[in-house]
Amino acid sequence: MPIFYLNFVVFVFQYENPWTIPNMLSMTRIGLAPVLGYLIIEEDFNIALGVFALAGLTDLLDGFIARNWANQRSALGSALDPLADKILISILYVSLTYADLIPVPLTYMIISRDVMLIAAVFYVRYRTLPTPRTLAKYFNPCYATARLKPTFISKVNTAVQLILVAASLAAPVFNYADSIYLQILWCFTAFTTAASAYSYYHYGRKTVQVIKD
Repeated sequence: MPIFYLNFVVFVFQYENPWTIPNMLSMTRIGLAPVLGYLIIEEDFNIALGVFALAGLTDLLDGFIARNWANQRSALGSALDPLADKILISILYVSLTYADLIPVPLTYMIISRDVMLIAAVFYVRYRTLPTPRTLAKYFNPCYATARLKPTFISKVNTAVQLILVAASLAAPVFNYADSIYLQILWCFTAFTTAASAYSYYHYGRKTVQVIKD
């Protein structure tokens, strides 16, 4: 069965304000991603660590604010937050692989999974739009059609991937790039990535909450 299979007839838009603090923090994280990639390629690992810490802070803050203030929650945020994580992680893994700090097969696995998930999100957006479907409707962030709920193992996987990024960034700074513990972390990251992909395949419909009157 496909990752997301939705069976419905009519759905109604929910109008919401996209300019919430959590959404702005997620956009900030997306903006920091290419900066981090550049710093890693230029081997400015000390500065990259600081920028990565800032990106991590935006991730913690947007989740905290969304959980504690109802008027800051949005369907857009339920998609934008994980999308920001995936963009950040993808750029970090590609650049860290370029710097010979993360193996190519692991990066290929992570990028492949994220590309499939992002494609699934775009598919869900299309399927939950009421007819007539137009580009203006599709890309209008004020209209919410579905909320995305990541699986538990997916949350674990994101945390593990970010831990590996932090450890890999710190490796050339603290001279432990050849550590066996890093290699163990590579294996654990690969395992949680595969488990996360399977969880979305198995629980696909349960991860989507369609918004309707």
